[in-house]
Amino acid sequence: MSRRQTIALTPEEQRAYIATARTLTLCSNGPHGYPHAVAMWFAIDPDGTVWMTTYRKSQKAINLQRNPKVALHIESGDTYDTLKGVCIRGDAAIVDDLDAVVRTIMRVNEKMSGTMIPAGEGVEDAIRWQARKRIALKITPVRISSWDHAKLGGVY
Repeated sequence: MSRRQTIALTPEEQRAYIATARTLTLCSNGPHGYPHAVAMWFAIDPDGTVWMTTYRKSQKAINLQRNPKVALHIESGDTYDTLKGVCIRGDAAIVDDLDAVVRTIMRVNEKMSGTMIPAGEGVEDAIRWQARKRIALKITPVRISSWDHAKLGGVY
């Protein structure tokens, strides 16, 4: 078995790791050919589709209109033997639908706060007001790489 195969996370480990991550780095292709990397909060579907929102006129939205190919990077660990991560390469779709943006905002807020946004007078209106200048980004994974250096068992 290759070293890469030895440290790869199983699909179940990948799902669990991604589900507990709070932030990922979204990498798109910038206007001058350099990578444009930004930290993002996100939600993930059971099938691995990743959702986030951004302002309609943001640099990342402009980048994705030009080229929808992205990389999503999640990593943790402070020393070599504790490095663990996932890199998702995928295709981004811009979803310019107010209801989809509202749902995404609610899902991301629920994930980040650990609780559902309470239903109540004015709550959905406030979220809709926030969503009107935003779009949802839907990233469909094409290729996933992962690593967990703890699986090396102290042999580096």
